[in-house]
Amino acid sequence: MKLPTFNDYESFDAWRLDTARSLPAALDIARSHGLSSSAPHIFVTGSNFVVGLDHRLILKIFPPLLRRQFVSERAALSALRGRLTVTIPEIVVEGERDGWPYLVITRVPGALGKEAWPQLTEAQKERVLFELGTVIAEVQRAPVGALAEIEPRWDVLMQGQIAGCRARHARLGLAQKFLDDLDNLLRDAAVLIPMQPPAVILTGEYVPENLLLDIGGEGCRLGGVIDFGDVMTGWREYDLMGPSAFMAAGRPRRVRSLFDGYGYSRTDINFEMKRRLMALLMLHRFSDPIRHVCIENWQDKADDFVQLQELIWADE
Repeated sequence: MKLPTFNDYESFDAWRLDTARSLPAALDIARSHGLSSSAPHIFVTGSNFVVGLDHRLILKIFPPLLRRQFVSERAALSALRGRLTVTIPEIVVEGERDGWPYLVITRVPGALGKEAWPQLTEAQKERVLFELGTVIAEVQRAPVGALAEIEPRWDVLMQGQIAGCRARHARLGLAQKFLDDLDNLLRDAAVLIPMQPPAVILTGEYVPENLLLDIGGEGCRLGGVIDFGDVMTGWREYDLMGPSAFMAAGRPRRVRSLFDGYGYSRTDINFEMKRRLMALLMLHRFSDPIRHVCIENWQDKADDFVQLQELIWADE
């Protein structure tokens, strides 16, 4: 069964969500490898065409215009295999049809973080954040290998993000008082953020949508991490942004748990470090603080970025 050709992402997205058109193609690929597809399910979130074949396997198909994500995911899963204390997908099959690369990967068990996180107790959230900090550090200790060739290069990304930062956040509706203070933050960013750092593996997306939790008689633990399509390499603190914004939510004990797991001591958490994190949050590829910083009414609680960094990375 031939896969179609699309000139833009919008056309592909409409096709992947049209089950009558897209699912037969996925099932045909599965059959070509002799794989069971007893309970097919299309995942509507994410950017690629992802189909659960059964309770064990997932088929992830990348349109040609997102080939970079295939390269990143394949290289990251290979580089991290057997190196983490949590489960990540394992590659079972890889292939290509009509210019569309694909992976068949194992399904990671557990409750999806996006659904489970709001129901956890504070103690459970602190434990998960500690474990997530530990996993981020484990990922960053893995050899970079072939991922060193993945674009964008860290310095190029940061320079581009700095150049487009004001326009991006004005478009997204950031309050004027923060736009007025942005030049001060960007001036500090150019000094505080290493542009040629020792490169580590970065996912950029340690957020609840990509975490699987083990919830049982012993409480709640971080069980797995998924989605490595946006992996690149660069400065290590970049990957603290997702947990800080989406999960720590300015709660001092949660913040402390994340940093403890990551390996940062209390003496590491100073004004300069918070200023660097604040800059990284605004320069992240997917930065949208209005929608991503999970602190109620944070734009009313801070008058500038110095106050905001103290709000997000609050001390006990």
